[in-house]
Amino acid sequence: MTTNQQAFDRARAAIPGGVNSPVRAFGSVGGTPRFFVEANGAYITDVEGRSYVDLVNSWGPAILGHAHPSVIKAVQDAAGRGLSFGASTPGETELAELILARVPAVQKVRLVSTGTEATMTAIRLARGFTGRDLLVKFAGHYHGHSDGLLAEAGSGLATMAMPGSAGVTAATAAQTLVIPYNDRDAVTAVFAEFGDRIAAVITEAAAANMGVVTPLPGFNAFLAGTAHSNGALLIVDEVLTGFRVGAGGWLGLEAGDDSGQAYTPDLVTFGKVVGGGLPLAALGGRADIMDYLAPLGPVYQAGTLSGNPVAVAAGIATLKAADTSVYERLNRAAETVSTAAAAAFEAAGVAYSVQYAGNLFSFAFRSGVPESYEQVKAQDAFRYPAFFHAMLDAGVSLPPSVFEAWFVSAALDDEATDRILTALPAAARAAAAATLPAA
Repeated sequence: MTTNQQAFDRARAAIPGGVNSPVRAFGSVGGTPRFFVEANGAYITDVEGRSYVDLVNSWGPAILGHAHPSVIKAVQDAAGRGLSFGASTPGETELAELILARVPAVQKVRLVSTGTEATMTAIRLARGFTGRDLLVKFAGHYHGHSDGLLAEAGSGLATMAMPGSAGVTAATAAQTLVIPYNDRDAVTAVFAEFGDRIAAVITEAAAANMGVVTPLPGFNAFLAGTAHSNGALLIVDEVLTGFRVGAGGWLGLEAGDDSGQAYTPDLVTFGKVVGGGLPLAALGGRADIMDYLAPLGPVYQAGTLSGNPVAVAAGIATLKAADTSVYERLNRAAETVSTAAAAAFEAAGVAYSVQYAGNLFSFAFRSGVPESYEQVKAQDAFRYPAFFHAMLDAGVSLPPSVFEAWFVSAALDDEATDRILTALPAAARAAAAATLPAA
């Protein structure tokens, strides 16, 4: 039998760091990464044959649970007809129509392969449409790893405590203006100074890459109004929240509340769920802006694997299966798990906060719900490794970073839930007993 350590040692000899995405290396929690070989329903199995209840769910797309029969059948049928054509297929149109039906702000869609490609293209499109160069983003928001978006990013960079990335030129970085999240004064000030040069503001619909930090009431509407009054566009990144927190993503949740803060973004990016677990993403928005993309307009974007028929089939099957009952199960599961974790932290006497964005949630080891990246970073993050490994030892797989959201699936049944609830008290006590590492 191959052990996880043996798999990791072998990987490190052939792959930088032994991983193909940095957070997988367990850098912030320590120990040996798990190498998984199979997943089904609410469970995922490593190379040693041990199963875990999965609260990562491929960082979001497995909303139905792993290896859902309808998704697997759609993928198998599509693969049987050919893996890639490098040409248009009817499935691309069907998936685009499903997205349009769920998100009224989107009038046309372009399919791409990754969330990074979707946000990168949305920014290029915004610059091409407006004729301006500057981009405004928020500290702690992660929009993929393209050069101009790595300043003060969350996700893996937050985990690794890196302010940016080597290889990004000063000239490129200078085109991105980074300001504090949920800070209206900062938004007003940046537009007062650079308003006629700003092409777009990009924001996560609800931040979920520095842990979950939701926009304050009316903040997204304020962004839209400020951008539009200055001739700029608003790009809303729903790569994580889109089609997971509700049928219409975070935009749908905001449109359905009673705050009266209705707004319409100009461009929206999607990933994760839209591909059903396969490499697929999308950007969409106003028709007049989207028509600036080649071949109709002057903004170039292309990809041999864009709209790959197998990935499209997975996305169609997932969106069709993600009905009202699925979202009800996701919401119930998120409430059950998050409430139990909060109770365990409370009983252990450890300072904590819990943050929600629909059925996405996360915890921070601090008192008071954080509203910005600075507040998220000002927590006792050293407590998380002990908590994480106690849960892992009990057969529950959590995100290997305190700066990530937890993802439930609709396949989380009573048996899987009981395993989580049984593991939480001891894990919370381990977090409470953790001490700050010596400098």
